[in-house]
Amino acid sequence: MMPGNTFGEIFKIMTFGESHGKAIGVVIDGCPAGLGLDESDVQKELSRRKPGQSAITTQRQEEDKVEILSGVFQGKTTGTPIGMLIYNKDADSSKYEAIKDVFRPGHADYTYYKKFGLRDYRGGGRSSARETAARVAAGAVAKKLLAKFGIDVFAYTVEIAGIRAGKFNRNEIENNPVRAADSDAAKKMENAILKAKEQQDSVGGIIEVKATGVPAGLGEPVFDRLDARISYALMGLPATKGVEIGAGFEAARMKGSQDNDKMEFNAKTKSFDFKSNNAGGTLGGISTGADIIARVAIKPASSIAQEQVAFDEKGKKVNLKIEGRHDPCVVPRAVPIVEAMVALVLADFLLMQRTRKL
Repeated sequence: MMPGNTFGEIFKIMTFGESHGKAIGVVIDGCPAGLGLDESDVQKELSRRKPGQSAITTQRQEEDKVEILSGVFQGKTTGTPIGMLIYNKDADSSKYEAIKDVFRPGHADYTYYKKFGLRDYRGGGRSSARETAARVAAGAVAKKLLAKFGIDVFAYTVEIAGIRAGKFNRNEIENNPVRAADSDAAKKMENAILKAKEQQDSVGGIIEVKATGVPAGLGEPVFDRLDARISYALMGLPATKGVEIGAGFEAARMKGSQDNDKMEFNAKTKSFDFKSNNAGGTLGGISTGADIIARVAIKPASSIAQEQVAFDEKGKKVNLKIEGRHDPCVVPRAVPIVEAMVALVLADFLLMQRTRKL
């Protein structure tokens, strides 16, 4: 097994860098030549993920300005590796010096220490969600490629702190700080986050992602099923504790007659349509042509200001108060990250499918 810093088979990425290091970045290999691309395409997505957007996010001020180093010439991809760099401008490691030997509850401090025998304690180093900016940069390129084939990937918040959206209006998603498609629920979610912040605590939630325009036939039997790879991609995100496809766990409460998506032939388009989509756009791990639908459960942020009991590397008990700038809820900033990972999977499988039949 290779070190887990790469993702994809044909459209392949490798991310690098740490939370408080000099920079983070990504190399994309396998992107076809001739795709129109410039830094503004990537910057648009990074600006949706960057910190300091509102009172409900961390106040770390990162511009997250991307530099494309290679793989693009005269506004088009060349087919060679695309290198992108994002400098860390506002890292403050001072808060971590006092707790550099302490294993913070809910963090990867202990597991990284056991795996490598040492760890970068500054903001969690490589385990920090700061790394996901590189994934968003790569996902922006994947999105641009998918758009050429009429595929659109978008995500939105459906639940925060137990408050669930009851309506869907796509135009609302970027009009509120929690990125919900329900303006009424969005305000309640925002208030719940602010309340948790006042209590020096954090809250989690659920993100739903959809991909429209996906053609039938994407996915590789039997171990690289499309839904399996999407689940793998989403479970690889920081703070993710569960993924469901289509009806998900609700399908366990249905009968087969309810769960089966009924097909009908569309004489106009000479193709099949589905009257429901409990399968979430896949059958046998291969796309059906219906919308791909998945949901991601995001746990509460582990960095909270409340005093907690922790232990240092020598087993000494300490009373820990985590200082610094942290998100009271990571869900709103995770929305573009979820989109990026699904876009990367679809771009990879789309290119793979083009090698599978004449």
